[in-house]
Amino acid sequence: MRLTDQQLAFFDTFGFLAFPGLFADDIDRITGAFEKVWTDNGGGHFGQEHDGKQRSALIQFIDQDEYLSALIDDPRIHDVCASVLGDDFNYSGSDGNFYVGDTHWHSDGYRDTKYLSFKMAFYLDPVTASTGCLRVIPGSHKYGDVFGDSLQGVRDMRDETDNPSEYLWGVNGDEVPAVPLEVTPGDLVMFNHQIKHSSWGGGDRRRMFTLNFEERYAEEDIETLKQQMASETRFWIERNYGDVIVETADEERMVHLEQRLANDGHMAELARKAREEMAEPSRG
Repeated sequence: MRLTDQQLAFFDTFGFLAFPGLFADDIDRITGAFEKVWTDNGGGHFGQEHDGKQRSALIQFIDQDEYLSALIDDPRIHDVCASVLGDDFNYSGSDGNFYVGDTHWHSDGYRDTKYLSFKMAFYLDPVTASTGCLRVIPGSHKYGDVFGDSLQGVRDMRDETDNPSEYLWGVNGDEVPAVPLEVTPGDLVMFNHQIKHSSWGGGDRRRMFTLNFEERYAEEDIETLKQQMASETRFWIERNYGDVIVETADEERMVHLEQRLANDGHMAELARKAREEMAEPSRG
C-alpha cells in the first residue's frame, strides 16, 4: 500500500495521516493479542494490575507476540513506511498503553534532526474529541519554523504550571485549535514524532499501542542513533527489541531490525543504572 504523491505531501505539510477502517477485518485478533500481552505481564504497569489512576505503559510491546510482531511485515504498514522513509527504514520500537484521563500537549521529541521518524497508533476503543481521541496541531512538527517553534512553550512550561495553554494563550488545553482524529477500532493513524499532540476527556483504561519507525541512519551518525537508543533505557530495557520479534524475523524483517540490533550493546548497563535510580520503569 504505497502512499500517493498527495498523501506524501499531506504528511510532509501537516504531519499526520489517518486510514479509516484499514485493519477493520483484523481488529478482533489484534485486540485479543493486545490483551494477552498485558495479561502475560501482570495486567498493568510494572507487573501490577492497572489501577485506573495512572497510565500503564509496556515497552517492546508488539515484540512479545508473534502475530503482533508480524504487523511490521504487513503491506498496509510496511509499504507506508517504505513510501515515507525508504525501503531500508528502521523499526525503532513499540509501546502498549492503558491511558488515563487527559494527556497534555507535547511532542515525542522536538529537535533539530535530519532523520524523519513517526509512529503508527492503533486505538482499540472508540474515542471522540470529548472522550480521549488524539488531537494534533497541523504543521507543528516543523522544527525551526516560526509556528512550530512558537508552540514549544506549551511543553517547556509543564514543569512550572499545570495549565501551560492557559498561561500562554488564555485557554484550556482542550480549547487549543487542533484537529481531533476520532477513531473506531480498526482505524490506523500515523503522526510525525515532532508534532504537538494531546487528548482530553478520556476514560481510565483507553487501550492503544504504537509502532515507531525512522529513517536508517548513515554510518557517520551512529553515535546519534546510540544516544536515541540510550533514552529508552528509562523503561529498563536492556536490548532495543524483545526476543519474539527477532526470533521470528525473516530476511526482509531483519532489514528493519539490523541497524539497532548491531548498536544496542550499551543499553544493558544504562538500564541497570536506571533500576538503581528509579522506583519503577518510566510511564512515558
